Amino acid sequence: MNVDNVSDSYETQKQTVEYLLAGRIKINAELSKVIVGQKGVIEELLIALFAGGHCLITGAPGLAKTLLIKSIAQIFHLKFQRIQFTPDLMPADITGTEILEETGEGRKMVFVRGPIFANMILADEINRTPPKTQAAMLEAMQEHQVTASGVRHALPEPFFVLATQNPIEMEGTYPLPEAQLDRFMFNVVIDYLPEDDEVAVVTQTTARRPEPIIPFFSDQDVLRFHEVVRKVPIAEEVVRYAVRLAAASRPHQKGTPDFINEWVSWGAGLRAGQYLVLGAKARCLLHNRTHATLEDVQALAHSALRHRILINYRAEAEGVTVESVVDRLLESLDKTKPAMARTK
Repeated sequence: MNVDNVSDSYETQKQTVEYLLAGRIKINAELSKVIVGQKGVIEELLIALFAGGHCLITGAPGLAKTLLIKSIAQIFHLKFQRIQFTPDLMPADITGTEILEETGEGRKMVFVRGPIFANMILADEINRTPPKTQAAMLEAMQEHQVTASGVRHALPEPFFVLATQNPIEMEGTYPLPEAQLDRFMFNVVIDYLPEDDEVAVVTQTTARRPEPIIPFFSDQDVLRFHEVVRKVPIAEEVVRYAVRLAAASRPHQKGTPDFINEWVSWGAGLRAGQYLVLGAKARCLLHNRTHATLEDVQALAHSALRHRILINYRAEAEGVTVESVVDRLLESLDKTKPAMARTK
C-alpha cells in the first residue's frame, strides 16, 4: 500500500468534512431567509441528503414543506422538479415516453424525458396516485433509473425523492405499499410551529418579499459528502445496537418484547439498520464529531422506524401509536446496554 496515497486520501476527506461543517453555518443562514424554526426537520433532511437516502415527509398543508425542499435544492445547486401526484397520473407522465419524431434520417422513435430526470424530486401527495405509477417511482428510487420500451435510462446523480403525504384527507388515496415505504430512509414529521415562530413567519411574509437563496454547493459536493459519510468510523457495539433496535420491532421472533407481539403486525426490516447506521454517521459529522455513537442512532430512531412499524387493530383500540412503540423499544434496549458493552 502506498503511504502517500493513504495520506492524500485522509487529507481530502478532512478537507471535505471541514467544507461540510463550514457550509452548515451557511445553510442555516440561507434557510433562515425563508424558513423559521423547524431545526430538527432541517437536520433530518440534511442527514438524508448527505447519506444518500430518500425522505417521506408528513405534515398538514401550509407548513412550508415545498418551500423548504426547494430552498435546500437551491442551496446545493441541484436541479429541482415538483410533481403533483393525482389519481389520473400515469407512469409515463413522470418517467417520460417515446414519441415519433421527424429527423434527418427519417421518422424514428425518440425518448422524451419526464420530470423525474432531476436531482431532487418533490413528489407532492404521493399517496394520491394509483399503484401502477407508484411502482414506476419505486424503480426510480431503488435503481436510479427508469425503463421505457425495454430501454433503461439512468437518472442524474445525485438523485433524491422527497415525498409528501397529507395526513388529514385520506379519501381517494392509495396507501403506499410496505416495499415502497421501506425505500424511504426517514419519515420526517413536520408539525405546527410554536406561537412565537408562527408570529415571526406571519410578520416576515406580510412585510417584505423573501431574499433570494444563494447557492454555494454543487452536485459534485453532495456526491463527495456521500463518500465521506460512508467512511466515518463506527464501533461494532453501535452497529449491533442499531440492528437489535430494528430486530426488536419484529413480532413473534426470538427475544422480541411482549408489547411488540401484542401491538405490532409488522416490524422493521434490514434496511432500517442500514439507514440507522448511515444516518448516525452523517449526524456525527454535522455535530462535528469523528465517530458515530449510540446517541446518534437513538436520535434518528423515530424517523427511521415510524414508517416501518405497522401496528395492529388492538393497538389502535388501546390508543397506542407508532411513536409510543418506538419509545418503548428504546427503553427496552437501554436496559441491555451493559450486556451489549460486554459483547465483542
